[in-house]
Amino acid sequence: MASQKMSMKAVKCPSDDLSLTNAAIVNTADFKDASHIEVSVTPHISYIFTVLPHTAIGPGKVAFNAVHRKWGSIVIGSELSVRKFHFNNKNQCIGAIVLEIDYLNKKHANSDTLDSDKMAAEFLMSFGNFGLAVGEPLVFKYENRMLVVNVQDIDVVDYTTTDRDKITGKTKKAQIGLLTPNSAVMFEKAEGSQINLSGKSKGKTAQHQSIINPDWDFNKMGIGGLDKEFSAIFRRAFASRVFPPEIVEQLGMKHVRGILLFGPPGTGKTLMARQIGKMLNAREPKIVNGPQVLDKYVGESEANVRRLFAEAEEEEKRCGKNSGLHIIIFDEIDAICKARGSVAGSSAVHDTVVNQLLAKLDGVEQLNNILVIGMTNRKDMIDEALMRPGRLEVQMEIGLPDEKGRAQILNIHTETMRENSKLNDDVDLAELAGLTKNFSGAEIEGLVRAAQSTAMNRLIKATSTVEVDTSAVEKLSVTRKDFMHALQNDVKSAFGSSKEQIDELLINGILSWGEPVKRVLEDGDLVVAQAKSSDRTPLVSMLLEGTPGAGKTALAAKIARLADFPFTKLCSPSNMIGFTESAKCQAIKKIFDDAYKSPLSCIIIDDIERLLDYVPIGPRFSNLVLQALLVLLKKPPPLGRKLLVIGTTSRKDVLMEMEMLSAFNTVVHVSSISTSEQLITILDSSDVFTKADIDKLQRKTAGKRIFIGIKKLLVIVEMARQMDEDHRAAKFQMILEDEGALDM
Repeated sequence: MASQKMSMKAVKCPSDDLSLTNAAIVNTADFKDASHIEVSVTPHISYIFTVLPHTAIGPGKVAFNAVHRKWGSIVIGSELSVRKFHFNNKNQCIGAIVLEIDYLNKKHANSDTLDSDKMAAEFLMSFGNFGLAVGEPLVFKYENRMLVVNVQDIDVVDYTTTDRDKITGKTKKAQIGLLTPNSAVMFEKAEGSQINLSGKSKGKTAQHQSIINPDWDFNKMGIGGLDKEFSAIFRRAFASRVFPPEIVEQLGMKHVRGILLFGPPGTGKTLMARQIGKMLNAREPKIVNGPQVLDKYVGESEANVRRLFAEAEEEEKRCGKNSGLHIIIFDEIDAICKARGSVAGSSAVHDTVVNQLLAKLDGVEQLNNILVIGMTNRKDMIDEALMRPGRLEVQMEIGLPDEKGRAQILNIHTETMRENSKLNDDVDLAELAGLTKNFSGAEIEGLVRAAQSTAMNRLIKATSTVEVDTSAVEKLSVTRKDFMHALQNDVKSAFGSSKEQIDELLINGILSWGEPVKRVLEDGDLVVAQAKSSDRTPLVSMLLEGTPGAGKTALAAKIARLADFPFTKLCSPSNMIGFTESAKCQAIKKIFDDAYKSPLSCIIIDDIERLLDYVPIGPRFSNLVLQALLVLLKKPPPLGRKLLVIGTTSRKDVLMEMEMLSAFNTVVHVSSISTSEQLITILDSSDVFTKADIDKLQRKTAGKRIFIGIKKLLVIVEMARQMDEDHRAAKFQMILEDEGALDM
């Protein structure tokens, strides 16, 4: 679009520095609010130039360098018709441009090899936001060489017809266009030129260069199960960088300058951050481990932070909004960005490092050409000021992959084996994805390696020396059996089920000796169903209370096993022997924190009164642990997560006094064996007593009061197994009477 014309006199550029800008130099009072002008040399011939206001030019004059005067046939002192020109950002932005290059002065020509990729980046910084036309010559200074560049071909991007499935719009040929930081620049050697070009940006057909590399593929990068997270990161951090700077300016928008990736170890945070450099058309990322920033000398730690940003600052001053994107990746950022005041000591190095990083991210001199990516397993340790908008404002939890994500990861790590026919047909990746609940991406990769090692081990001959059966190497194949062996023996999930401990609790199984057991299991099924399906109660808790030895722990373990949640952990006093109160609180809190990372979790809190250090003499208990449990039992899990807590206690009265009973949604009584029929049912299933012995015991116990826990009864039954068969029943009855479990 154009505006009112005015007459101006053509003059020479007043200095070599202004000539190198390749802009039309005007007085600061003329076209002060214009970026581009249209210069009409004749009524039918006009050219578009980028404007640079300067006090060295008088009003009513416009200065051109020599190459532009020659190109436009502009005579010094001639009167030109000039008016403002505005590019349409929707369909006149250059997607790709082809440039022919040669030495400006043939006397200085030599056969140097120039890196076309670096040259393209420098060209974009030098001529960003320039209006260019096919056939236009430009003077380009690169590495102290004076070059002349001629525009050969221009493709513009039509953003009005953007395909929803693609990041870029459609491209079309054009005579003029606006160069943006996302434009693809391709160089061609001029005919007869001695210049040699190397790099990707030479001798190829130009295509529009988005900030997102068109060749990126999560599978090729080795990242799986993070599609949702990446979509969110792209929307927040990169979408604004796809569009030309002018559109972003019109919105009054600032680019996101920081991303924080947090989550459990091994979920792909570091891998994802490292691969972002390949995904983006940006400067080579600077990757820094947090502890590397720290230095024993005073002020050096802060200087290390400043040095990381120095290159971006220099380019921002030199090129402004046309500066390329600089990526700084901090691995283990919690090492240097702990909450200020939390680290003991007089040096306060951590505090000043945090202050320096805050100043660089969003201080007085703001940078708009940086993207800082921080990674941590401990988001809670990071200073809050670092996570406000303008700093690390995009905070993305990289959690444990779901079943679909685990299938993607398995597919990535077995792709090479499939291509080389080394993966047996009996391996079902969907089955493995189902069996690897709560496995992180790193643990799944470890599982594949363990299965490969198991398969290779079959080819090793066990002789006096280690030998490989070379005749069978070609037939090597990783089978389902290898994966199952690796699952059972080699790789365990750090956030998975306490399977071994739960199996130990259920070593004798669950004996369904009567209605009380059936009722507890039915109540357990109800709370499990509620935890799985209800959206209104993300936290469901159940307390099993009863006399010591009534089988509460085994029943809790049975309910947890039947629930088959991805995350099942046992919080038991036996795992915290010798812990101080604060250490015990931290251990319990860690179990809950780990549970929050899984979409569906179950925690068994066994023998609560022992966890509380309760003893009736005194009485004494740990108020610190009590308060921690009360808080955690009432704290709902994060949005989208569900948690089932099953507690057991033998002292319901104590928990009632401590006001803990009300913290559980449901309290279920676990009964002891109280009738002869229940006792005989257990003895009949034990294969210890003969039918005659059982009939005799049934007659002896009929009508008598019985009170014994299943746990103690099973111990006595096993004791009876060691007795002489002829006197087994009588001695068994005597032991029950001595224990007070049977009326005499």
